[in-house]
Amino acid sequence: MVQLLTDLDLVISKSYISSDGGWLMDVFHVTDQMGCKLTDPSLPEFIQRALVPFQRPGNGPSPKFTTCLGNVVGPGGPDVSDCAALEFTVPDRPGLMSSITQVLVDNGCHVASGKAWTHSGRAAGVLYVTASADGVAPRPSRWACIERLVDTVVNAWEMTTGERHWVRMSAPVQGRVHTERRLHQLMHDDRDYESGPAPTPVDEDHFAMGDKAATTARLACCVETRVSIDSWEERGYAIVKMTSRDRPKLLFDTVCALTDMQYVVFHATVGSQGPFAIQEYYIRHKDGRTVDSNAERQKVSRCLVAAVERRASHGAKVEVRAADRSGLLSDFTRMLREHGLSLLRMELKRNKDEAIGTFYLITDSGGEVHAEALHAVRTRVAEIGISLEVAKDAPGWPPVRKTSIPAPSEEAAAAAAAVEQGDERPRSSLGSLLWSHLGKLSNNFS
Repeated sequence: MVQLLTDLDLVISKSYISSDGGWLMDVFHVTDQMGCKLTDPSLPEFIQRALVPFQRPGNGPSPKFTTCLGNVVGPGGPDVSDCAALEFTVPDRPGLMSSITQVLVDNGCHVASGKAWTHSGRAAGVLYVTASADGVAPRPSRWACIERLVDTVVNAWEMTTGERHWVRMSAPVQGRVHTERRLHQLMHDDRDYESGPAPTPVDEDHFAMGDKAATTARLACCVETRVSIDSWEERGYAIVKMTSRDRPKLLFDTVCALTDMQYVVFHATVGSQGPFAIQEYYIRHKDGRTVDSNAERQKVSRCLVAAVERRASHGAKVEVRAADRSGLLSDFTRMLREHGLSLLRMELKRNKDEAIGTFYLITDSGGEVHAEALHAVRTRVAEIGISLEVAKDAPGWPPVRKTSIPAPSEEAAAAAAAVEQGDERPRSSLGSLLWSHLGKLSNNFS
């Protein structure tokens, strides 16, 4: 559900989640990217049909929807099922993407779309590759060769450092894992969360009732992501509390991390205090245990912080557009390399015959990119038909939000009561617990 709302370019401003004893109720308060109320009457129907495919009438086509940012979700949107996928996790270094894409160009491959992230000195990427700009996948006999060549290029650098790396070329397949979900999995498997100091615990004052202005001031003094994990032994839950800067896709990143660690979210409240987000989760491992040891608490805390920081917006954000063609990404990243610029994060997609890319840039030494350098790159790439513009934050972001969690509706409370009074009473149903405890949770954001 969170993934679908994220793909629809909706901003989840607050939510409360409950699922136990065979029932669930998840409430999401959403706006568009400008912070405006949603008015399209077809959106609820699209969400329902997308989440519950068997409700589609007859054998009709899957639904599609155009988001507030012009992205198409469903048929007509980005389709990578006919592309081979090149996945990698390697130590980050200047010119990395340029080196990898040059290998693909030299072997007659075209990057149709893809994404790459960097975090804690590591880089992960998923590039969807065809044999030409017409969308034909490379022959299976070439996959192993391309994988070996990319691995050789990466390994040539790593031989001097001895650091780990991983490269894989996979066949086209229907129903691929969501690209950003896959990036989280790759970086988690690469253990990018292990570097750096232990996460700072959450200040309990952030979760206490009090003056709104004072709470915002306290949050402003600690802008880094903080995590605390406690045990609720009576109910068999681990309670995860997080504070961080608010941003789009924050809930998606957090839920991905918990899911990839095999934890199930039974209850949660998510809200914001000005530009800061406060999250609280009640979780158990899939095998029923909680977060038992200090070592496990440290690992879960590190993984959650890493999941939030992988998408943190640092560097100069630029947007590029060009007619889609073979070698486009290689040409652009080569220009960046020649001007001493490195990638922090990138996304490339197609819209009909046009390629659209978003890149976050820093200097090779990790410094801020000055306007003169961006102007020089813009002039150079314009010579090969690439338009580059420095992106600005969307007006109205972060949107102005209320900070309280809405009270449960009478219908929802009645549903919870019905579950409790049913013939098959769950052994540890939290129907009554949700509503009695929700008041306490709601006060955390008042």
